Amino acid sequence: MWYKECVFYQLYTLNFCGAPEYNNGVVEHRLHRVDPFVDYLGDLGIGAIYFNPIFSSDRHGYDTRDYCRIDERLGTNEDFKDLVARLHEKNIKVVIDGVFNHVGRGFFAFKDVLEHKWDSQYKDWFRIDFGGNSPYNDGFWYEGWEGHYELVKLNLDNPGVQHYLLDAISYWIDYFDIDGIRLDVAYLLPRWFMAMITDHAKSKKHDFFMLGEVLGDNAGYMFTEGHLDSITDYPSFKGFWSSFNSLNLFEIAHTLKRNMFDMYRGRTLLTFLDNHDVTRIASQLSDIKKLPLLFGLQLSLPGIPCIYYGSEWAQTGVKVRGQPDDDLRPMFEKPLPNELTETVKKYIHLRNQYKALSSGEMREIRLMNQQYVFERSSGDERIIIALNISDQPADFGFNANAESAIDLLTGEKHNFSDTVLEPLSIHYWLVNR
Repeated sequence: MWYKECVFYQLYTLNFCGAPEYNNGVVEHRLHRVDPFVDYLGDLGIGAIYFNPIFSSDRHGYDTRDYCRIDERLGTNEDFKDLVARLHEKNIKVVIDGVFNHVGRGFFAFKDVLEHKWDSQYKDWFRIDFGGNSPYNDGFWYEGWEGHYELVKLNLDNPGVQHYLLDAISYWIDYFDIDGIRLDVAYLLPRWFMAMITDHAKSKKHDFFMLGEVLGDNAGYMFTEGHLDSITDYPSFKGFWSSFNSLNLFEIAHTLKRNMFDMYRGRTLLTFLDNHDVTRIASQLSDIKKLPLLFGLQLSLPGIPCIYYGSEWAQTGVKVRGQPDDDLRPMFEKPLPNELTETVKKYIHLRNQYKALSSGEMREIRLMNQQYVFERSSGDERIIIALNISDQPADFGFNANAESAIDLLTGEKHNFSDTVLEPLSIHYWLVNR
């Protein structure tokens, strides 16, 4: 499937486009601010773009007002339809956020309950107790997401809610021609519900991509019972930066082996160095000189790599608990590529060119605290990746089952009888057959 063979790019759409914090219902055509990135992403080698919430919401996108209307702060449905068409012309697939666990207080059905209370035809769309009260003094209690009462929990057991959401998904596919959905807080969604909407989406587009947001481990049921194609790999996310900061590559290697051979054998996970909810990798990494190596590692490993917008040019941003995340979600008028971007671009193009890197088998060859050597292979392709995160050269041998290779990053020939890894270096060696 296409999603196993391409690199994703994530946009936190509202902030990226410079939308105001609160939605006053006035339509402003801000989606055009994505336009300068269309050619840029095509040149970078990106195969899919993942948009954080784009539908009408009260504030941050995860508090939906209307699942079938593009957020007024971004523009109109026609604006997004045109944008999807331009991305498709560049062979870039489009994945959007599906926020089905909860809605905002401005959601039309909840507003009807606020007005008509127990006489509302939508009262069973939510978990409501008319004998209680809410922090908003609504005259009734309702379940909010993890105690956040601006996010009203949907009653997914209700047939009316199910039909409404399935109709919305049909509309997204039929009108916008989207290619996938990322399920927000999938770890809270019923397994049968995930299977139901996944089967529905794939009945309309057979190669439709379904991704689940998972924060921890042991989520294999999402593939089997939930019918999902992939989940977010938070354990590897932590392993990436932590292993580099602690100079202990055993951490990321252990996580990878656990994923591949134990917990998620035969499954494909979405890997990332950062996203809209966490400190950006350029701020998380203790030695910024190692950032190109970290991208080089991510883009050579199994999984579906996703790059958060701006991180490919080392955009900074720190997550501060209890404060707004605007520092993680800046607005850009245009791409700001630099030397790091060119390096990341080279990694992406090699991954796109060689199936061994995108979908090949992985075999560990040598592992030390600051050096990691492994092989990716597919058919007749064999690529050996050798990483040294030390600021000292590493002179050691290993059995490559080959005499020589070509370094895909430099074009230079390499002889395995004399292997010295330069300080802070990564190699992609294409083994000569």
